Amino acid sequence: MSSNAVATPHHLSAEAGRQVIEQGGNAVDAAVAAVAAQGVVAPETCGLGGDLFALVHAPGWERPRALNSSGRAGSGADPEKLRATGAANIPGDHPAAVTIPGCVDGMITLVNELGSLDVASVLASAIALAREGFEASTEQAAAFARQADVYRENPAVASFYPDGRPVEKGELIEREDLVRTLEAVAQDGRDAFYGGQVGEDISAAVAGMITLEDMSVSQAQWVDPIAAHVAGLTGWTIPPNSQGYLGLATLAVFEMLDPPDDVDHPMWWHLLIEAYRSLAWERDDLVSDPETVALPIDMLLDPGRLERAAASVDRDRAGVWPTPLGRNSSTAYICAADADGMAVSIIQSNYRGTGSPFGVSRSGFLLQDRGMGFNLTPGHPNELAPGKRPLHTLSPTIWTDGRDPRWVLGTRGGAVQPQLIAQLAARAIFGGTPLDEAQDASRWTTSLFGPGTASQLAFEPGVPDSVLEELRARRHNINVLDGRQPGWGPMSIIELDGSKRRAAADPRVDTTSALVF
Repeated sequence: MSSNAVATPHHLSAEAGRQVIEQGGNAVDAAVAAVAAQGVVAPETCGLGGDLFALVHAPGWERPRALNSSGRAGSGADPEKLRATGAANIPGDHPAAVTIPGCVDGMITLVNELGSLDVASVLASAIALAREGFEASTEQAAAFARQADVYRENPAVASFYPDGRPVEKGELIEREDLVRTLEAVAQDGRDAFYGGQVGEDISAAVAGMITLEDMSVSQAQWVDPIAAHVAGLTGWTIPPNSQGYLGLATLAVFEMLDPPDDVDHPMWWHLLIEAYRSLAWERDDLVSDPETVALPIDMLLDPGRLERAAASVDRDRAGVWPTPLGRNSSTAYICAADADGMAVSIIQSNYRGTGSPFGVSRSGFLLQDRGMGFNLTPGHPNELAPGKRPLHTLSPTIWTDGRDPRWVLGTRGGAVQPQLIAQLAARAIFGGTPLDEAQDASRWTTSLFGPGTASQLAFEPGVPDSVLEELRARRHNINVLDGRQPGWGPMSIIELDGSKRRAAADPRVDTTSALVF
C-alpha cells in the first residue's frame, strides 16, 4: 500500500498537512495547509507577509512545475534617495526593506491550479490553530524576547507580548486578528488580502511605498525550473531571483571531482567544501531579478561552466577564486508527498527571522524585509528599483528519476541554504546514509562569498579530529562551535521509493516533525 509523507519545521504544521491528505487532498493541498499553519504557529520563521517558492512533480511529468511567488519592490522604491542619506545597503528599518508579500498569491495559485480541494478547506487547520491557540515553542519564546524592543508595542504581534512581556515557552497563544485575515482569504481569495482593509494597511505600514495598484498584479508566476544531472538523478530548483542553482551546482562539481565513497574521509569533506567555494564567491553578481541577470539563466548549471569550476579545485589545499567562470555573473521549508506519487517542495519566509519591524496592525501579521536582498550599487543587476524582485536566498529542490519524483529536500538558513542542501544531499543521495543519520551528522558553513577570500569555516561539534586536522593542513581556517546550530536548519527531506515514503526530522529544532502515514 502506498504511503504519504509530510516533513515540516513544526509538528502542528505537519499535522495540518496530514489532516488535509486524509480529507481527500493531494500533496499540494497538504503543502499549502502546512505553510499556512506554519505561519500561524511560528511567525518567527514565516507568515502571510513573506514570499513563497514551490516545485511540484507527479509521476509521468516531463519536469516539475516551478512557482516563483516572490514579491516585487513597490512603486515608491527610490535608490537615489537612500544613497543620498549615505546608506550603503538597504536599512532593515526602512520601508524599502519591505517588498510585496507573495505568499498568499502563491498559496492560492497552487491550490486553484494543482490542488484537489478548495482554498477554504486547505486553510481550515490554520484558522483553527489561530482561533483555538497553540503553545509557544522554545525558539519562538527566544525570538520574541530578543525582538521585544522592536515589537512590544506592535499590535500585529500583541499576542506574543501578554501584559507587555515576551511570551514564555508553553504559554497558550491565540491570534484572533489573523483568524479574520485567513477567513477573508478563504472566502474571497486574493482580493481580500491585496485589496480592502488588509491591502490598505500594508500600504500604510510602509508609508505608501507599496500601493494598492502595486498589489493588484499577482506576484505568483510559473517559471521554467533549472536542472543539473547528479548521481544518476536530475536535481531541479527555482531559477533566479533564487540562489537555488548554487546547491545543485555544488553537487555537480563535487561529483566531477570523484570524491571517495567514505563520507568520513577528510578528502570527502575537503572536496565538498571546495566545490561550494569554487562557485559561491560570485553568487551576488549572478542572482537578481530574472529580467536583469548578468548571466543567461541556462548557463548557471551549464556542464562546461561547472567543469571549469571543478578544474579550479586543488585537492591539496583550499583555493582562492579571483576571476569569473563564465560570465559574458528565518524561513520555513516544507515538503510533502502523497500516495499517488505527487511531491511538493515548498519554502516560505519573512527573511531575517521575524522579518521587518513593520506589522499590519489590524490583520495580525508582520511584513517581510526581503528588500534587503537588493543593493544600492548604480547599474548593478540587483540594484533596488520599483517592480523588481531582489536576490532571494530561498532554495527548494526536487529530484527526479526519469519522470518520477525521487527526493524532496530543502532548508531554512538564509544565504547558507545551498551549503546545507549540498551536505545533506551528498550524504543521503550520494552516500546512501540513512535519513536519520544524515540529519544528525555535523554540518559546516561559511559566510564568505566574495572573490579572493580564504576558507573560513564554522563546524558543529562531532567531526573527527583527524578530519579537522587534515582540513587545517589544507589551509582551511576552522572554528568548532559549542553545539548544534538551530539556524543551520531545520532541514526537511522525503524519499519516494516506489510506494514507500521515508522522511526524517532535523534534531536541531525541537518542534520539527516528519510524518509517514
